[in-house]
Amino acid sequence: MTDNDANIPEMNLDNNYASKKVPVPEAPEKDKNSDKIKKELEKIKNFIVKKYPFTQAVSILPPQSIKDFIEEETENLTKEQTEKLLKKVHINIIIPDDKDKKISEMKKEIVDQIEKSKQDVWIYIRTPSEIWEICTDQKFELYAAMAMSFPLYDKGILGAMRVTEIHKSLVLQKFEKYVVSYVLGGSLIRGDVVKTSDVDVFVIINDTDVKRMPRLELKERLRSIIYQYVGEASALAGVNNKLEPQIYLLTDFWEGVKDAHPVFFTFIRDGVPIYDRGTFMPWKALLKMGKLKPSPEAIDMFMSMGDGIIPRSKRTLLSEIFTNIFWGVTTPAQALLMLNGCPPPNAKKELVRDFKKEFVDTKMIENKYLNFLDRVINIWRDYEHEKIKEISGAEIDKLLNETEDYLKRLKELRVQIDKKAQGKTVESIYSDIINLLTSMFGKKSQAQLVEDFEKNLVKKGKMTQQHMRILRNIISVKADFKKGKLNAHKVDDARKEAAVLINDLIEFSQRCDLVSLEKGRMKLKFKDSNGELLVSGGKTFLIKDNKVFSITGKLEESNMNEISEAVESQKNKKDVEFSPKVLEVLKREFGDFEILL
Repeated sequence: MTDNDANIPEMNLDNNYASKKVPVPEAPEKDKNSDKIKKELEKIKNFIVKKYPFTQAVSILPPQSIKDFIEEETENLTKEQTEKLLKKVHINIIIPDDKDKKISEMKKEIVDQIEKSKQDVWIYIRTPSEIWEICTDQKFELYAAMAMSFPLYDKGILGAMRVTEIHKSLVLQKFEKYVVSYVLGGSLIRGDVVKTSDVDVFVIINDTDVKRMPRLELKERLRSIIYQYVGEASALAGVNNKLEPQIYLLTDFWEGVKDAHPVFFTFIRDGVPIYDRGTFMPWKALLKMGKLKPSPEAIDMFMSMGDGIIPRSKRTLLSEIFTNIFWGVTTPAQALLMLNGCPPPNAKKELVRDFKKEFVDTKMIENKYLNFLDRVINIWRDYEHEKIKEISGAEIDKLLNETEDYLKRLKELRVQIDKKAQGKTVESIYSDIINLLTSMFGKKSQAQLVEDFEKNLVKKGKMTQQHMRILRNIISVKADFKKGKLNAHKVDDARKEAAVLINDLIEFSQRCDLVSLEKGRMKLKFKDSNGELLVSGGKTFLIKDNKVFSITGKLEESNMNEISEAVESQKNKKDVEFSPKVLEVLKREFGDFEILL
């Protein structure tokens, strides 16, 4: 092994599958009644498939995983009930997402059939979306159990799940420390996978601790090994599905996430992990919360999707025209929603709703552009369902003219969004600084606050002329913004400078509060213990033996909340008022004591 190989575990690519400890689906254990049980299960399967032909898969869950499913599906079971369930044969049934309303009906019919067969069988009915939700909840052991269940019937989804689980196990077994996420995508996640579908998987490799090997070389070496396992996984799974792995280095992926590259946005939004070490799911959550925003370059790329569609569409056939118009209209709308701080919506289901909420209801754009967006999406649906066979030239010309007007208006909307964002930034930094100055000098006019800042802080050397320049610049930026004279570059510069001033003002204010607090603090030594006297906000407190007392003409019980309120009211006050009568009260209550310096 060379020096460059030092960071990769030694490879041993033999064909002895048993030695790899890779899971493979096993038939139920045999006993004297196994043939009878097998026949009855076959009858139940045939009943399910005949009665509900849309069924995607029927399989027997591995006995060793049953306890996990019982805990997931049922609550408050007694030990006896759990033991009884563990003895049953557990069947997992997968149906399409659009048939989820059939689940109640299916359960009743199938349970009736099971009772007729007098078999100890327990059923679970899930849609692909429910399976992916299990994965996003990081219950990977449940996915693994479903993937490795014994198939009674499968249209393709079960085989695709099985080959991904086996391939994942091979990859992790060989170099688990390098893999941070193993993610599913493509037709498997959409729920339209068949027995011959390619299965897309994405593997993110941690390259942050690689020192003696170029990262590109590491990526290529691991890619080669991961691709070698594709054939082995297909053979072990016994399927025709071809795995299509895509390999990403963690550092490259992070760059894509930081820049909010649309490819990575789509991958994070639609991908489902079946293994994750705390990397992929936080990104997914941040994207859903709208915290990952696209870079200006990404927005430009999204917006450019609409450019040139008119001459391009005139040269295409019907399918290309509809495709170009649909994506050219919906993608810029998605981009602007993301720029406005929304998570990326689904183009067919959520886009119209979110566009209306963010832009039409807020009077940022006219309702006619929402209606056009909705109409384009409906036309696309009709085209997909083959309700539209042809379209006249006049209709195409009308669509293209409306699209041109729509895209022109969206470019204007982008300027509005940018201006609104700049306004929020300017108002935020100005408000933060004025509030800080108000807390230091009291409620005064802007001019008076600036004068006090210069007189009491800058001229006394507590703040610099640079701070003074920043303050005046922030005020100038706010005035320019109201006049419409500001651009994004000036706003960003003001934001960066304001952060410096705000941090320094907060630090100075905290130092002043601390000095004020220390002036009123006094340590005392009594005969039996020590204590601390605190004078703040015109009140005096004693903290002794973990108890708090307030001292007026006498000693009374108090609490930390009263101390906090007194400290808060002391802020911005230079002097601390201390009454000698306090010492008389202490002597009367506790006897002689010493003041510790």
